[in-house]
Amino acid sequence: MKDCIFCKIIRGEIPSERYYEDEDMIVIKDIEPKAKLHYLCIPKTHFALLSEMDGEKAELLKRCFEKIAALQEKLGLRDGYRIIVNQGENGGQSVRHLHIHLLGGEKLTGF
Repeated sequence: MKDCIFCKIIRGEIPSERYYEDEDMIVIKDIEPKAKLHYLCIPKTHFALLSEMDGEKAELLKRCFEKIAALQEKLGLRDGYRIIVNQGENGGQSVRHLHIHLLGGEKLTGF
């Protein structure tokens, strides 16, 4: 999508430090962290909501979650982490491109 900030980051139009990248996704640090460590896993395919998911996008998210598990040590999340996927305005989704928040590096409270 042309105006999506995450699509611009993926295309390299907006610089970002990438902690991981493959053909499916990138992992970057959140610019407004809510924990000591706060990363965003951003699929390279643009879609905003889980309700827009088809079989291909479901497989993409499966690969993203598998890679997150494989990266936990490299990202400093070995002692545990929280995964959040905000959906829609009331769910706190500020960028309309589905992304996965990874929070950790400290004992998380709440929920």
